[in-house]
Amino acid sequence: MKINNIPATTARANSLRQRAFTLVELLLVLTILAILAGIVLPKFSGVGEKARVSAAKSDIANFKTALSMFEIEMGYFPKGRNGLSDLVFKPSGVGSKWRKFLDVDKVPNDPWGRPYVYEFSGRHNPDGYDIYSLGAEGRGGNDAIGNWTSPNQ
Repeated sequence: MKINNIPATTARANSLRQRAFTLVELLLVLTILAILAGIVLPKFSGVGEKARVSAAKSDIANFKTALSMFEIEMGYFPKGRNGLSDLVFKPSGVGSKWRKFLDVDKVPNDPWGRPYVYEFSGRHNPDGYDIYSLGAEGRGGNDAIGNWTSPNQ
């Protein structure tokens, strides 16, 4: 049997070729799906947020070390809410004992882009200081990450 002067088997084969995907097209679609999954899945799994919390804890540990060195050299902890800047910039009225205690150009912000909070004397550490990030929501409270929180939190 012939369809438009073309044998039936040839016409059927041409028809199947026109309807089917090529291997290259399938691989291209799978590659695009894999890239999208690689971008979207970490956002849903909370990996990014865990990394930010870990970075905040690391920054706070660095501040604690610098504050301890400041206290040993100067004989006191920095006072006021701007105490962290005393680790980077020489405060007025200090003698030649002062040196730069953090090797940065400015006091870093927390991983969410907000300044770390330093309080002397602290609410959680009344004999010392509190240093903390307000957390992801920026409200503090239970979301705060500070020098009083346990390492496993």
